[in-house]
Amino acid sequence: MIKVLVNGALGRMGKTVCGAVKADSELELVGAVDIFSGEVEGVKVETDLDAALKKFSPDVMVDFTRPAVVFDNVMTALKNKVSPVVGTTGLSDEAKEKIREAAEKNQTPAFIAPNFALGAVLMMLTAQKIAKYMPDVEIIELHHDKKLDAPSGTAELTAKMISEVRPSHKQGHPEEVERLPHVRGADFDGIKIHSVRLPGYVAHQEVIFGGLGQTLTIRHDSTGRDSFMPGVVLACKKVRNLRGLTVGLDKILD
Repeated sequence: MIKVLVNGALGRMGKTVCGAVKADSELELVGAVDIFSGEVEGVKVETDLDAALKKFSPDVMVDFTRPAVVFDNVMTALKNKVSPVVGTTGLSDEAKEKIREAAEKNQTPAFIAPNFALGAVLMMLTAQKIAKYMPDVEIIELHHDKKLDAPSGTAELTAKMISEVRPSHKQGHPEEVERLPHVRGADFDGIKIHSVRLPGYVAHQEVIFGGLGQTLTIRHDSTGRDSFMPGVVLACKKVRNLRGLTVGLDKILD
């Protein structure tokens, strides 16, 4: 049995993760942590992460908290030689590099995924393949209005994967003028990213490719938080066999 502690256990994602861990025959929910006390899936919720890690000695800590605290949470887990599985987005490249160094120093593997939905991973891999042949592309990501960071980690990773296979170039008319600031979206190596935040959405993304006389659109929709659970469970089972820091669910798919 792989012992799992869930951090952010009383949040929307945290509660769903606790249920998924509890339901899996290879995982054991040994602890739960949140800024509020309470109970989830029959487990008492602690409020001190470091103390809980020492008390329950889990193999894995799943973190779905907030961008402002996730880095410190990960470093606390690694200090206690507990492997973090992170779904909270917003970590900078500099923060990820520090996590990589801490994982190697403590000989404790860490895993981060911008999106744990299998369909989203397939969307990103497909977009990368298409970009070789249709290099003009824009990304629209749509999330619920409680999401704190923009663009989404999925959109940013999609743009990064696309930029690896296409030459950087400015899209649109060379004399294009933005009559409202940022109306054309953020720019990642010439790829425009647009973020939508509205109630009713969960997590959605379109990647739109344009070519001579044609367009090609691929889209992924997570209509419920349960869509992320197979990926979270898989990461919990595989993270201890990794080395250093691994980023992206595609890295652990067979």
